[in-house]
Amino acid sequence: MAELLKNIYNTTFFDRFISSVLEVEPVFNKTSFLNAIYDTEWENRELKQRMRHITLAFKDHLSDDFNKNVEIILKLIPILEKNGFKPDNLEFIFFPDFIEIYGLEHYETSINAFEEITQFVSCEFAVRPFIIKYQDQMIQQMALWSNHKHSSVRRLTTEGCRPRLPWAMAIPYLKNNPAPIIPILKKLKNDPSEYVRRSVANNLNDISKDNPEIVISLVKKWEGKTKETDWLIKHASRTLLKQGNAEVMTLFGFGAINKIMVTDFKILTPEVKIGDSVEFAFKLVNTNKNASKIRLEYGLYYQKANGTLSKKVFKISEKTYSENSTTSIHRKQSFKLITTRKFHIGKHQVSIIVNGKEMDTILDFELIQ
Repeated sequence: MAELLKNIYNTTFFDRFISSVLEVEPVFNKTSFLNAIYDTEWENRELKQRMRHITLAFKDHLSDDFNKNVEIILKLIPILEKNGFKPDNLEFIFFPDFIEIYGLEHYETSINAFEEITQFVSCEFAVRPFIIKYQDQMIQQMALWSNHKHSSVRRLTTEGCRPRLPWAMAIPYLKNNPAPIIPILKKLKNDPSEYVRRSVANNLNDISKDNPEIVISLVKKWEGKTKETDWLIKHASRTLLKQGNAEVMTLFGFGAINKIMVTDFKILTPEVKIGDSVEFAFKLVNTNKNASKIRLEYGLYYQKANGTLSKKVFKISEKTYSENSTTSIHRKQSFKLITTRKFHIGKHQVSIIVNGKEMDTILDFELIQ
């Protein structure tokens, strides 16, 4: 059985962490800190709850002076690296969380801290309350960060201001009007770091959910410039492609499907137990006299708690199918329990989607205990 992610916070981690803290702050009370960490609720807390609990306990064992506490954290990071902790360790997400909780009224100190900390562990979540509270200042700051020599700081400018960053608070004013961040995205679309370019694509994908016309316009302007930019705009368009946006489908070469047919569509597992997979099969028939570029997907209609169905689209393939060809396709979709989705027993459905067009036949299957 896979180790639970929340168990990255364990005795070994805390011993190594506290040893490093003591090099910076010799009066740090190790025993009291560990007693505060391992309280009666520790085992029941999930990852983010444990992270926040560590933030609070750490603050309780520092001073009431925010500036002094930030100095300790910034001095601690090179010590942690010297002692074998590598950058981008998820464990240390409580450092940016510390700035988020205690630094919102200390703008200058917090911004300087973000610039340093994000080179060790990403501050993409913690920076968002600052973007909401200090709109104009933060846009200017992110424009400055977009010129930073370190790729993690440049990425913070794009990832931190994503209007709909998963697992984070949304930024309502950027969902409504992303114009303030478009110049930053334009600037970083050609960044030498793939890490940064991927973040630009993710930001644009967020924007496409509320302002598709903005993203479509940029895709048209950037298409065909470089191999890297072509990848970026394709990744940025993934939601629009899943939605079957006709304009975007045409931009990426997915044409009409009047001579494409789906036949012999069957559900192979009409009853599926939670933990197992639904299996289905069909044939894709291309009756065109020329090869056809096809984006092939399926829609899975999940049962919701209120008895209605909600569709999620999954990609099968995106390739060229030969002229006058018949291709047999078999797929599985797992119903293994995961933390990000709750399953409800009852009727579910599957459909086939070709170049954004859902085929008429939608088949049922039952999810059972």
